[in-house]
Amino acid sequence: MSEAQDKANRLIEKGRLLFAQGWVFIRGVPAMKFLPPEGPLEIAFAGRSNVGKSSLINAIIGQKGLARTSNTPGRTQELNYFVPDGHSGENGDLPPLAIVDMPGYGFAEAPKEQVDAWTRLVFDYLRGRTTLKRVYVLIDARHGVKKNDAEVLDLLDRAAVSYQIVLTKIDKIKAAGIPRLMEETAQAIKKRAAAYPQILATSSEKGAGLDELRAAVALLLEE
Repeated sequence: MSEAQDKANRLIEKGRLLFAQGWVFIRGVPAMKFLPPEGPLEIAFAGRSNVGKSSLINAIIGQKGLARTSNTPGRTQELNYFVPDGHSGENGDLPPLAIVDMPGYGFAEAPKEQVDAWTRLVFDYLRGRTTLKRVYVLIDARHGVKKNDAEVLDLLDRAAVSYQIVLTKIDKIKAAGIPRLMEETAQAIKKRAAAYPQILATSSEKGAGLDELRAAVALLLEE
């Protein structure tokens, strides 16, 4: 076995163990003043309202009902925090990682004032959270990077927040087209300052790419 393959297998196993711990919801954050104290590293998941964000979070941790899924776009209007169970958060007993489920952007079915309020919350969080290690930006494989996705990538570049593109719902497109889509997406972000170059392709429904996503998070914790 090559050294690269050995490292890949080790990270996949480390990622599996990290996400198999049993995760719990600890709080919803409607405004910056309600953020938990900065402690463990944080990863955040962002994406359009119908991109399958909650489904992907549930899939990588193996708990169907933890992140709330909804047929109504824009249902998640807070920063929702999840951590592995069994950590008190006191006297150094911090979880190794926190997951932040960010409000979906795009055509949320909510009053404009409400949309504006949680949009400001997201922007303030991105700019001001020093423990935020990476944002995983979810892109529907059927549609590619849309205008409002590009606007969020612009914001992340300006905020100098590291982000990685995760294609979702790859089971909905022909398998032969996936490599080309990944290459096109990689080219589209090539000149973006804060973009991590590797593109991940996933399917919450079929389980595709989940090992690679978990391994990517495990690698973050080692850096």
